[in-house]
Amino acid sequence: MWEETGDSVTLLCLTASSGVPLYCRSRGGSVKQQLPFSVIGSLNGVHMFGSNLDVLLTAACTENTRVVWKVFHNSITLIVLSSDEGASDFSLGRLLENVFSAMVLVLGLEELVNARNIERLKKDLKACYRLIDSFLEPSKCSADLTHYVECAVVPSRAILQECLEAFASSAESRFGSLLTGGHVLCATEQWWQLAAQEAMLLVWLVRTLPPHTSRDLPVYLPHGSPTVPHRFLTFQLVPGLEVVLLCGPTPSLQYVADELVKQFWQPLLDLLKQTARASPRCLPPSTSLAPGILGLLLINQEQRKSLFTVQPHGTWTEESEMPLKSRLCALRSFYALAISLYFPSEKSEGSTVPLQEEFQAGFPHHPLHCYIVSATHKAYAIHGRQHQLFLLLKPDVPTFALRSLATSTLQALTAEDSAL
Repeated sequence: MWEETGDSVTLLCLTASSGVPLYCRSRGGSVKQQLPFSVIGSLNGVHMFGSNLDVLLTAACTENTRVVWKVFHNSITLIVLSSDEGASDFSLGRLLENVFSAMVLVLGLEELVNARNIERLKKDLKACYRLIDSFLEPSKCSADLTHYVECAVVPSRAILQECLEAFASSAESRFGSLLTGGHVLCATEQWWQLAAQEAMLLVWLVRTLPPHTSRDLPVYLPHGSPTVPHRFLTFQLVPGLEVVLLCGPTPSLQYVADELVKQFWQPLLDLLKQTARASPRCLPPSTSLAPGILGLLLINQEQRKSLFTVQPHGTWTEESEMPLKSRLCALRSFYALAISLYFPSEKSEGSTVPLQEEFQAGFPHHPLHCYIVSATHKAYAIHGRQHQLFLLLKPDVPTFALRSLATSTLQALTAEDSAL
């Protein structure tokens, strides 16, 4: 039996009907190698055997490897094997959703669902490798897990927002966003009407591409326009700061770069440089948090965006209670636990995996709060109509005080004129 070693992840993509391997991508492990064909055949075969008996096989685990299967549109089967200690069925399921959506974003749904030439499809899929591989790497954010883009707060947001609106309108686009380091500084109103995963993928795509002054890329929106491409224009205003647009056939890239970028953004050059030099802040400067908070994730479900940080107080030292990597892993794991077990969430297309907690079957209501206590930290979550808050806290914070601390933190974060 094949076993993943170390903190490794292996991703398989096959045709659902015939089980022909399309690609195999991996990261980590002692030896980076292709899976033996016998293992690929066995993993796909056991899934197909269950399907023929009307049994849906979604996940399995061995002593040190977790395996998750997912079929998309009865055409593409994705299988992931992970030995990451923090991996869960939920997180690996989100990984597979991101990978398939990335394939749709680059190639379009039609080419994946109705592939007539397998060898050509294999060749075309190579254009997706860079984006797919980025999802296999250990994440330093939460967007890939939550599907909500992360926002950052800047003092000059109102000025940048006004300029962005005018720039997008002149470029005949309703979808525009200003990005830095994978964070959204501001965006047009219609940008937030995109499906949450679509907005996340577009921001993620920009972050994975090598730096360039401007780009004109065809992209398919996995939910809004999976078969008809849009033009995705990106412009580097200053190093580390980009403005992006979703456009139709017009205007040309050259016209926007030579005329509109200079017209609208050149007068703000000093402000843009200052914004790019500053580290992205997820919290307004006036927000004061309790010293016991080690990290937080705040989600605005209506506006489809989030704030995320594991340095809520701005600094971290070696003497701090918890290393940043441990904070990141703990907060992501707590989110996956709470969403998969307790909090109802918007189901993605084709999702058939129910909530995995008997609590749901025994009571007529849904839980609105949950918490965990461990030797290294405590965590508390609130599920509201508009906002979700996930807090990571020091272990010495009294358990009886968790609810009041989380409630006051949520009120403080949502009362301000912040990014959420």
